[in-house]
Amino acid sequence: MHSSSPTPPPTPGARLDMAGVLTGIRRMAPLSLFVVVFGLAFGVAALARGLSGFEAMLMSSLVFAGVAQFAVLELWGAEIPLLPLVATTLAINARHLLMGAAIQPWLAHLPPGQRYGSVVLMSDSNWAMAVADRQRGETNLGMLVGGGIMLWATWLFGTLLGVLFGSGIEAPERFGLDVIMGCFLLAMLLGGRRDLSMLLPWSVAALAAIAAMAWLPPHSHVIVGALAGGLAGLLRSAKPVRETS
Repeated sequence: MHSSSPTPPPTPGARLDMAGVLTGIRRMAPLSLFVVVFGLAFGVAALARGLSGFEAMLMSSLVFAGVAQFAVLELWGAEIPLLPLVATTLAINARHLLMGAAIQPWLAHLPPGQRYGSVVLMSDSNWAMAVADRQRGETNLGMLVGGGIMLWATWLFGTLLGVLFGSGIEAPERFGLDVIMGCFLLAMLLGGRRDLSMLLPWSVAALAAIAAMAWLPPHSHVIVGALAGGLAGLLRSAKPVRETS
């Protein structure tokens, strides 16, 4: 006679409604104030590198990736090196592949329009808040969608301010503003599920990223750290299957 432990109930999938989206917008509003500062700095830097105001706004509205946009400005000139530009952008934003994969089981049952539309505005902060909500049992996807809308709108607003006034905070690190997003993500990470075994993938990702920053090309640490941490997490979660009788 074989016995086995009861099968746990399936994790509820995501749902999306307007009330959840509005809640996500409201919850993301305080953090979005800092996004305005970075958008302003990007608008100023874009004009200084020769982009028109329209081109700067178009980039912010379609790309919506602050770090990648600043990196692209470093390559901008009379002759644009297309291949390095594309490679740099992909390297910086490659983490979104893993971020999307992490929430795919949550979104799998949604209609295609909601499933793919919900990740169009995915960024680090609204993804982190949505994942933290899911770990607490929340099923509403409004944080991911509403938070993304709020971040996108304030990023555009900040870029517009930089374009219109042509001056602003060009070096946010002087005021410590460059660490705000990192501190926020760290707080979301520590506020998630309490599990000491998670120290392994965190540590592996951190050490791999630091090593990549020291010895590999610029921005490759994003991919290296993410892949190393993801692999460590996969190995941690692998458990041998045992039969009982």
